[in-house]
Amino acid sequence: MAYTWKNEQEARQEILSAVTAYYRTYKKQEKDFQPGDRISYAGRVYDEKEMCSLVESALDFWLTTGRYAEEFEREFAQWLGVKYASLVNSGSSANLLAFMALTAPELGERRIRRGDEVITVAAGFPTTVSPIIQYGAVPVFVDVTIPQYNIDVSMLEEALSPKTKAVMIAHTLGNPFDLAEVKGFCGRHGLWLVEDNCDALGSTYAIDGEERLTGTIGDIGTSSFYPPHHMTMGEGGCVYTDDPLLHRLVNSYRDWGRDCVCPSGRDNLCGHRFDGQYGELPAGYDHKYVYSHFGYNLKVTDMQAAIGCEQLKKFPGFIERRRQNWKRLRAGLEPVKDKLILPEAAPNSCPSWFGFLLTCREGVDRNKVVQYVEKRGIQTRMLFAGNLMKHPCFDELRSSGEGYRIVGSLENTERIMRDTFWVGVYPGMTDEMVDYMAETIKGALNENF
Repeated sequence: MAYTWKNEQEARQEILSAVTAYYRTYKKQEKDFQPGDRISYAGRVYDEKEMCSLVESALDFWLTTGRYAEEFEREFAQWLGVKYASLVNSGSSANLLAFMALTAPELGERRIRRGDEVITVAAGFPTTVSPIIQYGAVPVFVDVTIPQYNIDVSMLEEALSPKTKAVMIAHTLGNPFDLAEVKGFCGRHGLWLVEDNCDALGSTYAIDGEERLTGTIGDIGTSSFYPPHHMTMGEGGCVYTDDPLLHRLVNSYRDWGRDCVCPSGRDNLCGHRFDGQYGELPAGYDHKYVYSHFGYNLKVTDMQAAIGCEQLKKFPGFIERRRQNWKRLRAGLEPVKDKLILPEAAPNSCPSWFGFLLTCREGVDRNKVVQYVEKRGIQTRMLFAGNLMKHPCFDELRSSGEGYRIVGSLENTERIMRDTFWVGVYPGMTDEMVDYMAETIKGALNENF
């Protein structure tokens, strides 16, 4: 086939027009839902704009972090209402960087050192806790509440010790934890607050009379852009803060631990690349290769960021649809609240729901309910680890009895491990799908219990 493009721009336009036609012909799905069709707990919601943005970034062939990443960081920070946002390759990496930034020597007496303690919970996703353990700090586990599934703030003072340096917890499936109490506790004791916001992007919480987005109230917030999450880049995550020092530390740990702040492909923005003195290096050593921290390479690719730029434009609609689906499902399950504990939003919050949590009341077997609805096409999930300390990754710590502390009985954490599951409310769900989920769950209960 011969092409008659006059210039690169014309070539790009023809390619992108073909991508649009491809999406509309082969990818756009308008199939009506039929009972028994598979209903995923989550999924990607996208159109030709994401595909075109992805292809256009591929045509640039920059591959690593570039102009799309810079655009996303700028627009995302503005949307959140924070000063700084740093894109990374996953939400788990975002949690790692948020934690590692707090270990930096630049923070002086407030830095987290090995052996220091961080208050958290065991009922959640492991990578909220993994950075603490991997660094050599000590997670201090407290229980959560039902039906909000967030940290039991009444245990915070009991969990405090002279070694406590931070609180690092997640907003569970979009439901904010009690930010007023947790932030007040951190303020009184000079502790860092890391908000794992990976499952709650778009949730709001009213604190001191002001409604703010979760992830922006603590010292550092994190997000995930894995496909099931509130918006996607395929893989991807972000760390955000208003603190310029924390922002610089996050970027250093993300970018190999280097001291230089020049973006990839740009040199000597400060004008002092070859005239500094660092550590015991020779005077004038190239600043691009000076390492102030033991870091990583956790950058996102520009192709991922290109998808995110388009997803961000759709995001307010995603949030609203999640709320509508959650509200509809809760109304549909109201008749069986004597058999299932239905979820409740935290006071002073407006959640951007990630999922719909259900806890079986006494006499109701979760396994039977889950198998019933799964056989009828509805995908279910546990509340992640349930109780992280019961997993094989904890065998060595548990056998030694060292490296962590437990405050209280973790009674609700144990119950969640035994009796709780959740289904999705993602924006790709229609009213018909939500209604089918409600009817199927009720069918499981009426037939078996």
